Amino acid sequence: MPSYRVTIAVGALAAGTAPDAVLPAAARLVSGHAVVEAQDVRLLRGVPCAVVRFEAEDDATAAHVRDATVLGLRDVVEIRSDVVTRREGARWIPVA
Repeated sequence: MPSYRVTIAVGALAAGTAPDAVLPAAARLVSGHAVVEAQDVRLLRGVPCAVVRFEAEDDATAAHVRDATVLGLRDVVEIRSDVVTRREGARWIPVA
């Protein structure tokens, strides 16, 4: 089964939201739709990003996982950008 990851650039947090709560919340949202393989926080061009890697059957399913995750996080964090990518060999290819 292909491996995907959703990368969410995080902006301002809602009042009462702890910074260390964002990644677990994202992983929980993904796990409601797919098997979570890994989760990580990264700085991409100085912007903190929650990255959750997961398995999905196809690109459409992976895009649905991303949409559900973004929708679920909108109340607790400003989402500056989001992208879902599919692993092909050693590369991660953006999914439309």
